[in-house]
Amino acid sequence: MIRLLIVGTGGFLGSVSRYMLSGLVHRLFTQAAFPYGTLTVNVLGCLAIGLLSGLAESRQLFSPELRLLIFIGFLGGFTTFATLGYEFVSFVRDGQLMGALMNLMLHLILGLGAVWTGFALSRTM
Repeated sequence: MIRLLIVGTGGFLGSVSRYMLSGLVHRLFTQAAFPYGTLTVNVLGCLAIGLLSGLAESRQLFSPELRLLIFIGFLGGFTTFATLGYEFVSFVRDGQLMGALMNLMLHLILGLGAVWTGFALSRTM
């Protein structure tokens, strides 16, 4: 039960942070027709998960509870794109290039396809 609370707390903080940062960037680029807020959140999330996971692996800095709070909770709530980036790099680092490419392509094709399908289904309802 405590693990669920840790992940939930991190998820809440990450989601609120995503909302605030994305909104701030959107307000800075009011005339832009591009979603710079989303791009900013995804790139910063990727930078954070790369930096922190590297520190976690090389220096053993984080307890299991802190890993749950930061990696699963906060960064999961902040952006799932960072998790995809981390998994891709992990596959490549482990010499599994085909697994990395398959993971990336499946996320892109199935994820975008699911959005398209959901949108199309909403039109029929």
